[in-house]
Amino acid sequence: MLHLNQVTKRYGALTALDGVSLHVAPGEFFALLGPNGAGKSTLMSLVAGLRPVDGGVLTLDGVAITTADPSTRVALGLVPQHLALYPELNAEQNLRIFGELYGLRGPLLRDRIEEALAAVQLTDRRKDQVKTFSEGMQRRLNLVAALLHRPKFLLCDEPTVGVDPQSRNAIFEYLARLNREGLTIVYSTHYMEEATRLCSRIGIIDHGKILALGTLDELLTKLPFEEEIRFPSVATTTALAAQLSASGELSTFDGTHRFRPRPDCKLSAFYTLTESLGLPARLFTSQRPTLEALFLHLTGRNLRE
Repeated sequence: MLHLNQVTKRYGALTALDGVSLHVAPGEFFALLGPNGAGKSTLMSLVAGLRPVDGGVLTLDGVAITTADPSTRVALGLVPQHLALYPELNAEQNLRIFGELYGLRGPLLRDRIEEALAAVQLTDRRKDQVKTFSEGMQRRLNLVAALLHRPKFLLCDEPTVGVDPQSRNAIFEYLARLNREGLTIVYSTHYMEEATRLCSRIGIIDHGKILALGTLDELLTKLPFEEEIRFPSVATTTALAAQLSASGELSTFDGTHRFRPRPDCKLSAFYTLTESLGLPARLFTSQRPTLEALFLHLTGRNLRE
């Protein structure tokens, strides 16, 4: 559906996107994950046809996306990071403006506005000025404004920035339902929990480059990782710690033992030993790879910068 082949975008001496290649299939819920300034919003603006590419090819359903030809934009909706609403107007007036820009008129537009307001639980606030809305309410209205024309492809550029937990969850559930109904979604975020909760495939981007691409399970296989078991350094675990040196590497930091077994040491043998010493399972935690750990490994930067 969406295809990027070696797409590059520059702003003067700054290369915002550097030879990005990407394919998003119909019906996919794809996350573009990266810190602020990674190139996420730039990629969104190119796909939306708001800015021209400086190199490479970008197509939607086989048709090149350009700033000169707005016809491809009819097939997509854009939920921008910065609210695209008129604060002095009420919710219904805002939706009417956007609907008319998409060519909707008469009963069809009225029905779409009713459906949109109901979908994000704003029917009872339809006559209130948008400037009186909470951030979460404005974000929800911003979302449905992009869906009035029933696009088959939706771009969401960090749509939950500054949103309260209740509104964020409402947005998540609404987007998940739309995706189940067949809407293809590209969702940019710097929150790893959003990417893992919502999306079937994730692309990690930083400094304008796609660093890794795949499902969560596929991405985690790229992380060099050794199994690590942690347990408290207390009197009851002294005997266990004394027996582990032959089976792997044991270190102690801030009152916690950290045991990394050798590849030939089975975890079942470790837990058999703990049971023989009468140690309860609740003392032990197993550290596993995470999306954040992978991001730090690839970039050395905190995911939430």
